[in-house]
Amino acid sequence: MSLRSCLALSVAMLFPLAAQADLSNYSQNFENFPDPAGATALSGDGWLVGANVFDSSGGFLYNYFAFPAPNGGPAFSAVASGAAGPGQGTFYMNTYNDYNNGDHGNGSNNVIEANIFREMGLVGAGDLNSVWTFDFQFAVGDPGPEQDAFAFVKVLKTSDGSFATLYNDTFDTAGATTTWVDGQLSLDINDASWVGETVQIGFVNTASNFSGSGVYYDNLNFASAVPEPSSALIVGIGAVGFAMRRRRK
Repeated sequence: MSLRSCLALSVAMLFPLAAQADLSNYSQNFENFPDPAGATALSGDGWLVGANVFDSSGGFLYNYFAFPAPNGGPAFSAVASGAAGPGQGTFYMNTYNDYNNGDHGNGSNNVIEANIFREMGLVGAGDLNSVWTFDFQFAVGDPGPEQDAFAFVKVLKTSDGSFATLYNDTFDTAGATTTWVDGQLSLDINDASWVGETVQIGFVNTASNFSGSGVYYDNLNFASAVPEPSSALIVGIGAVGFAMRRRRK
């Protein structure tokens, strides 16, 4: 068998059923927007917002999803500056509650859970058995006594329109201080039923009665910890070369 044929056979053996991997890496430090103050700075990068509203005992009342993430104003999100540390550059994301919601005027009777999130795509067959991490840095924005804040990575069942949560890893950020610190979440895609379902990363801020809720985030990175196929290909080619040398001997 020729070396070319042997290499082709080796590649085929390495990838006998090349499955589509639909998720891709994402990084954002909020420094490279053409216009950080522009109305579409966040929505143009794929960020969305929505809210769930609960009564004081935690009973679900209603929700509204999903809308392009605003940049500034009293609702949800903004690209901000002025509180960055040495590792944050100039700009970062400020996340907060939806203060346009009239239920803030009902005292503490209703609690508004604001979601600021980005969809990372659908889980593909090629994503099975991969592990993804969502890394970020965070600091306090405008804390309040009723604040509940966290970052998340989740898998949602969108194929049937139910949006049922199949996986949800959260990182509590309500205790943030003015010092920027690191956070990390993990997504282990080990369930074949997740193929075709939606992966989200994002942040939640809960408040009522106009209480403070702001948390800053920067240096976001969603990435796979599984080696790229090219690495496996290099290993395979090396094995073929070794086998050919043995055959010549």
